[in-house]
Amino acid sequence: MGPRMWHKVAAVSGIAALGLGTYGSHAFKPQNPAYKDVWQTASLYHLVHTAALLAAPITKHPNIFGGFLTTGILAFSGTCYTVAFLEDRKYSFMAPYGGFAFIAAWASLLF
Repeated sequence: MGPRMWHKVAAVSGIAALGLGTYGSHAFKPQNPAYKDVWQTASLYHLVHTAALLAAPITKHPNIFGGFLTTGILAFSGTCYTVAFLEDRKYSFMAPYGGFAFIAAWASLLF
């Protein structure tokens, strides 16, 4: 994947982050209010790491950095959105892998 393609990935992710964040703020009404916090955490991590995707083309290894960030967004934020929406923590098994992907992305900047 060409380094500039990461801007398109960031654009799609940003659209999703803003849409899901807006839904979480205005329309999401879980029975258990604790799941509202889970949704907000997913939204925060999604938006912050989407912004970081914009830097992928200027990194030494854009596909590694962008790939790990995208994996983290899908695995961590996606899992948190699912857990919150379904109000069931049994779907949370992928979140730690997403967290490790975020860490790996940032660590990849060291090399």
